[in-house]
Amino acid sequence: MSKNITELLNINYPIIQGGMAWVAESTLAASVSNAGGLGIIAGGAAPIDYLREQIRNCQKFTDRPFGVNVMLMSPNAEDLAKLVIEEGVQVVTTGAGNPGKYADEWKKAGIKIIPVVPSVALAKRMEKYGADAVIAEGTESGGHIGETSTMCLVPQVVDAVKIPVIAAGGIADKRGVKAAFALGACGVQCGTVFLASEEAKIHENFKNLVLKAKDTDSIVTGRFTGHPCRGVKTSFARELLDFERNGGSPEKFEEITVGGLRKAVQDGNLDEGSFLCGAIAGLITEIKPVEEIIKDLFE
Repeated sequence: MSKNITELLNINYPIIQGGMAWVAESTLAASVSNAGGLGIIAGGAAPIDYLREQIRNCQKFTDRPFGVNVMLMSPNAEDLAKLVIEEGVQVVTTGAGNPGKYADEWKKAGIKIIPVVPSVALAKRMEKYGADAVIAEGTESGGHIGETSTMCLVPQVVDAVKIPVIAAGGIADKRGVKAAFALGACGVQCGTVFLASEEAKIHENFKNLVLKAKDTDSIVTGRFTGHPCRGVKTSFARELLDFERNGGSPEKFEEITVGGLRKAVQDGNLDEGSFLCGAIAGLITEIKPVEEIIKDLFE
């Protein structure tokens, strides 16, 4: 079944790197693509000029396919939707919304469209809009999450659509990959495992949090805003959860957390940073090159 996705994307291994905002930049994306997977540059809410530079840098670092993740709730989504066409990007993954309004133009440009979906209903809708595949992302994932586990979500999505399904959430070793195939997926998307790569340009504090994380060190905050996020259980994350549980307002919560991911990734700010990563972090204990990570997953 992995042939479906490897042939579709012209890659050697059926793995897509997660589109982690401020983490998934050109160096990491190119390294994943050069190692035989599909590297992804995260759009997030970053300035368009910065993203154009990242795309062009990636084109310099690799001659293999790579993609861009478009967060549809971001204020720059429309500009980024045009940018991927202008820059000849081959694959777009999407999250936090419906990419239907951009699908026709992306298709005309020959771009493969792979939305991230947290439910069967959205997967079926994406298939109708012409998606080439879907990423069924369980609640174990880092960053913005749905509420259904990978184990439950993936087989239901597989049964509901005819296009290839890629499993995401809680996959960081061979056992997770085998489980994904057993559930009917034809590939995996991994994010947290690449936080612990040599090529990930994130602050040392972030890498250390991932390496030291135990099975109980995963926390979800922001459920009352409608945009829950999973990350490492730092003192700041616990404060956010207390604020949420003790009558704080969603508006104030958003104000407190704005820029938190960038503070984590670039500054390693333990007092104000949002160190987003998946619940599987407790399984990751060492820093490795991207190529070794991917071989360990599949060979």
